[in-house]
Amino acid sequence: MLYDAVERPGTVTPDELRAAYEEEVRAAVDAAGVDAAATAADVSEDALSDGVLELTLEQAASILALTDGYPDADAIAWEFRDHLLMGMTTGILDVDTLASEIELDLSGQEIQQAIEGRTATTLDELAAIHHVIAVRNER
Repeated sequence: MLYDAVERPGTVTPDELRAAYEEEVRAAVDAAGVDAAATAADVSEDALSDGVLELTLEQAASILALTDGYPDADAIAWEFRDHLLMGMTTGILDVDTLASEIELDLSGQEIQQAIEGRTATTLDELAAIHHVIAVRNER
């Protein structure tokens, strides 16, 4: 699953964490085929075959769901979000604190909407959010 792409996400950079997400998605694309993955994620084949993975969590989950042993796309996305929420609880983090520590121009409200699934969130944004939560929990 995406949330455990790196054993200790607080020990790597957000870019390295995103790269690990991309490796998991790339492996699913390779296993399912570019055509099937593009159809599942509702993106062009070029977007996947060129190695450009500017995918949202939902698109990545749709691709991962094509892989044997993975649950459906909704379960993958919600499990990732639940993992973030549990990490926030463990690290005693609120969305405004996350917004102040994240290296993206997102407000606390935008982070809350992203985590709750009310707005599309890219793997890049998720990696940044996941990283801050993980660093806080590894202190």
